[in-house]
Amino acid sequence: MASFDAIIIGAGPGGYVCAIRAAQLGLKVAVIEGRDTLGGTCLNVGCIPSKAMLHATHSLHEAEHNFAKMGLKGKSPSVDWDQMQAYKQEVVDGNTKGIEFLFKKNKVTWIKGWASITAPGQVKVGDDLHEAKNIVIATGSEPATLPGIAVDEETVVTSTGALTLKKIPKSMVVIGAGVIGLEMGSVYARLGTEVTVVEYLDAITPGMDGEVAKNFQRILTKQGFKFILGAAVQGVDVKNGKAKVSYKLRKDDSDASLDADCVLVATGRKAFTAGLGLEALGVEMLPRGQVKTDAHFATNIKGLYAIGDAVVGPMLAHKAEDEGMALAEIMAGKAGHVNYGVIPGVVYTSPEVASVGATEEQLKEAGRAYKVGKFPFMGNARAKAVFQAEGFVKLLADAATDRILGCHIIGPAAGDLIHEVCVAMEFGASAQDLALTCHAHPTYSEAVREAALACGDGAIHA
Repeated sequence: MASFDAIIIGAGPGGYVCAIRAAQLGLKVAVIEGRDTLGGTCLNVGCIPSKAMLHATHSLHEAEHNFAKMGLKGKSPSVDWDQMQAYKQEVVDGNTKGIEFLFKKNKVTWIKGWASITAPGQVKVGDDLHEAKNIVIATGSEPATLPGIAVDEETVVTSTGALTLKKIPKSMVVIGAGVIGLEMGSVYARLGTEVTVVEYLDAITPGMDGEVAKNFQRILTKQGFKFILGAAVQGVDVKNGKAKVSYKLRKDDSDASLDADCVLVATGRKAFTAGLGLEALGVEMLPRGQVKTDAHFATNIKGLYAIGDAVVGPMLAHKAEDEGMALAEIMAGKAGHVNYGVIPGVVYTSPEVASVGATEEQLKEAGRAYKVGKFPFMGNARAKAVFQAEGFVKLLADAATDRILGCHIIGPAAGDLIHEVCVAMEFGASAQDLALTCHAHPTYSEAVREAALACGDGAIHA
């Protein structure tokens, strides 16, 4: 029986980062992974392949719509779908092999197979038993589906199947107007697919700042998206490779349907803990299927911890990574900590959408006095030069102290721009601190400074 200081179940962003950090801190570490490759959902069938597809199709859009404006004349490129898929897989392979290298470098043992926890401190993989002082559940999540919808990953697909369609569909219905649905919808809309999004709620991207969500929907509509909001999907029927989506409008209970070549079910994700033996072990679970943990990621079973999508909180790779690093510190006898108030979220469409901290709606609900500083990318020289002047930066600060409470960006490189605000918030900075910081010209980041200036005496270029 092999013995370790820590066994981590799952090699996704939470698990592999926890393993590497724990090994760096001197622990003997093993990671158990059922896939043939490391990296979990994110690297294999999630964040990374979808970003490759988004980049490829954004490049196609630029060639079709903006090259001629810059004097780049010639025939627009045609799409070689097989080559695009090969490019995507090459990106995935490079990243998963990179984690293999990091495991070897840090002397992390990779145990291949599916794990079950047979007793406290004991994990079984196949016929082999392994023991550890600490066991970490980092098993991630799986797509959530709706009743009455049978997913075949060919005509009716989750995000996994959407990445590997045999051909580009002429029409696609996306069920759910969240991040995954809009990102994958963007990929296919740029490839010429007619994309219709059906959403149960009356607005897209639940939880996003309302003003940003409204502008986001307007921009996506200009890009060819069709939205049916306030619609409850009743079922999907598939015949001869074609799908019919039936739905009911909540405002008047009227029934309607849509025909499509492909249906993407993007109704969120749920914790994946099947087969671990948690029920037999007596592990406390939460009503929505997550593992119950305390502030230090510990379950009610001594030595058993859980992180990432398997526990409460936003299902984000970087949240899992932060928890993995913090838990590694705790297992090594140090003080690990995650600041859940400063976890950014990003939608990788074009334009990107990024946020951190509180939304206006949350501040109003809390009765907090705040001020808003806004700046449009139309006033940003760099954004105008590259045909990305839609959107704005919105900074929220405390009315009395000027401390930054949140930031919401829709525009070019929003996913990168948000991080200077994250750092500022981590240090408890004021909007004035950002406004007084010199930003290089011409950069997109000047829009963040201008929004900070707008929290005071006013932006310069608006």
